[in-house]
Amino acid sequence: MKWPLNVPVLSDGVVTLRAHVPTDTDALVEMANDPEMRRWTSIPVPNTREMSEQYAFTVIPRGWDDGTHRGWAIEVDGRFAGNVDIRHAPIADIGFALHPRARGRGVMARAVRLAVDWALSEGGVEIVHWRSHVGNEASLRVAHQTGFSLHGLIPGMLHERGQVLDAWTGSIRFGDSPLPRTHWAESAVLESERLRLRPFTEADVPRVVEVWSDPVTRRYLAGLPDPYTPAIARSYLADCVWQAAIGAKATWAVADRETDELIGNIAVMDMLGINPTSGEIGYWMHPAARGQGIMSEAVRLVVRHALDPEGLDRRRLVLYAATENAASNAIALAAGFTRYGTQHAAERLGDGSFDDLHGYELLR
Repeated sequence: MKWPLNVPVLSDGVVTLRAHVPTDTDALVEMANDPEMRRWTSIPVPNTREMSEQYAFTVIPRGWDDGTHRGWAIEVDGRFAGNVDIRHAPIADIGFALHPRARGRGVMARAVRLAVDWALSEGGVEIVHWRSHVGNEASLRVAHQTGFSLHGLIPGMLHERGQVLDAWTGSIRFGDSPLPRTHWAESAVLESERLRLRPFTEADVPRVVEVWSDPVTRRYLAGLPDPYTPAIARSYLADCVWQAAIGAKATWAVADRETDELIGNIAVMDMLGINPTSGEIGYWMHPAARGQGIMSEAVRLVVRHALDPEGLDRRRLVLYAATENAASNAIALAAGFTRYGTQHAAERLGDGSFDDLHGYELLR
C-alpha cells in the first residue's frame, strides 16, 4: 500500500494520529511560523505555505513509502494539533511539534506514547532516541512524562541553521514503561510578604550575570568562569531544569514580590545522593539585596516546602557555610538549623585558599 493507506490510525480516545489532509495546511503554516517553533527547531525561517505543503504531502508520504520517515498529523477535537515523526529503523529518533492552541493540555505526551508504542511493537524499531536543544523545557517534559531514560547533555550533537549546538538526549526501548522514570523536582511557587520564589526565566539572565560577577560571590563560589557571560548564565539555568527533571535538585529564583526582579537563588541539592531522603540547601544573593534578611526569609520558605511530605518530602536537610562567611552562617541559624560540626580546610575559596566549613542539619 502507498501513502496515505499505509499510515496506521492510532488513538487513545483523546488524541488521534493520522495521515495529513489538505485541510491541515493553514494550521501547519501557523505552527511553522510560531516563535517557539523557530526558537527550538531547524524549521526554515521564514516558512512558506509551499514549504508546509511539501513537508506534509511530499516528504512524509515518501518517508512512509520507503520506511525512513513515519510521520503523523496529531488531531484533537477534530482539528489538526501538530506533528509527530518516527525517523529510521531499527534505531529511530523522534521529532514532535504542537500548534500553539493545543499546548498545555498533555496532548504531546499522549501523541508520543501512541507513536512510540507503534514504532516499538509494529514498526520494526528497537530503540527510539530523543534529542532537543539544551534549554527546551517543553520537549524535556514530554520525554520525561513518556518514559524516556534521560541521558544528559551531548556537546555539538545538533547542526541547525549553520550552528553546532549541544543537545539533551534520552531513549526508550521495547518493554520500557511509558511513564516517568524520575520524580521531577518542581520549583513550586512559594510566597511571603516580600518575596516570590519561582522558576527562573530568560529575563533573569542579566541579574544572574551581575551576581556571579560580584567579588563577594566569587570568593565563596570558587571556580566560576571569568568573565561570566550571559551564555554561561543560560547554561546554568538550563542545567537547573535538567537537574529538576532527573530529580536531583529543585531550584528557585528569589524575586521581589512587587517587581518580580531577581534578587537571589536558593536550591535543594543532592537529592539523589547516598541518602535519597535528604537534601542540601544552597543559596546566593544579588549584592543590592544583602543585609535585609531576605535570604533568611527565603530559606525558611524552602525549608518548610522541602520537609513537607506534600512538597519535596525530605527527611533531613544539611547546609554548609565557610567559617569566615558570617552572613551565610547567620542564615543557617535563623532558618532553624543546628551546627553539628566543622570540617577543617574543606572549603576552597575564590583566591585558592582553604577555609574551615561549618556543617548544619535540620530533621523533620
